[in-house]
Amino acid sequence: MEYTQERIATLHQLTGTPPDLGPDGRIVDDTAVVVPMTDREHASLAAERVLTELEAVDPAYVFVPVRAAPERIGPFREWLESFDLSLSVLWCNAPAVEDLLVEAGLANGFGKGRDVWLALGPAAAACEYVVVHDADASSYEAAHVSRLLAPLTMGFDFSKGYYARVENGRLYGRLFRLFYEPLLRALEDAHDAPILDYLGSFRYALAGEFAMTADLAHRLRAPRAWGLEVGTLGDAFAHAGLDGTAQVDLGRHEHDHRSVGGDTGLEGMSREVAATLLGVLEEGGVDPDYGTLPDRYRESGRRLIEQYRADARFNGLAYDAAAEREQVDRYADSIRPPEEDRRLPPWTDAPFAPETVRTAATPWLE
Repeated sequence: MEYTQERIATLHQLTGTPPDLGPDGRIVDDTAVVVPMTDREHASLAAERVLTELEAVDPAYVFVPVRAAPERIGPFREWLESFDLSLSVLWCNAPAVEDLLVEAGLANGFGKGRDVWLALGPAAAACEYVVVHDADASSYEAAHVSRLLAPLTMGFDFSKGYYARVENGRLYGRLFRLFYEPLLRALEDAHDAPILDYLGSFRYALAGEFAMTADLAHRLRAPRAWGLEVGTLGDAFAHAGLDGTAQVDLGRHEHDHRSVGGDTGLEGMSREVAATLLGVLEEGGVDPDYGTLPDRYRESGRRLIEQYRADARFNGLAYDAAAEREQVDRYADSIRPPEEDRRLPPWTDAPFAPETVRTAATPWLE
């Protein structure tokens, strides 16, 4: 049985006993859950499961930031509001939202991170605790919310989920296994910095499931797209630190999978994750040697591939080492000095109020 601790508190699922949520166990009564969606999640089986499971949780609020075309937002909203939840639909690309961001000078790019940021303000204003997770996990369970919230009842400010990605007889979690982890190891070999200790403590740093206090949610400077998870860790380090952070075991997850190539595939995601990760590290005092880092990353990646190969064989899983080496080589091209910081401001410094976003993002309100 595995019960190893990391530099951050690591809470394992060692028994079938539900986590202790304090004397009354109703922390969910002061919890807002944020579930970002795009057109691909509309009426999908995974999203249906997530929302149905959330009905059993019955949190105080569920905020669903949606990015959808004008002709799609009506059916999307109707489907979402069919669930028995205190649910608020936020149309993230509504004309009024776009105008609001243009006027505030914040219209430079969009994506998952921006959508979550738009919901974090209203969520943190409404409740003391905020849970964020994706809508594409077909293995999602209501217990995931209580597991993410449990550390917050123990004095932690930030909680991150981790899980195994094993499906169809093979290993997944490719962007984490083949990009984030070997890149971080290459940097740890050359640098000694607290931020590296922190980022290296997470067993699945790119997981989209996390929980935090409203105070921390107000302080996040969200990257606009796929760097959200790494950017969140950077701010969690600054405001919660090693002692205020926990990670919790969520078992095994089955997610939608992306192709490797293209801007919408893992290759495109690796560029945004790299830019955010390297920006967080530079802010934390790490000065990477960008001339040698890609080759050191490749070497680290190849070592890990041999370990993954052994683990797959040990468990009777299929494993294509050549294809994984090819992915490492493709991701290496993403390693370059980060450009300008395009993160959104923390809600403590936002140029408009959360209620302004809710009004702009729900144009059907009277």
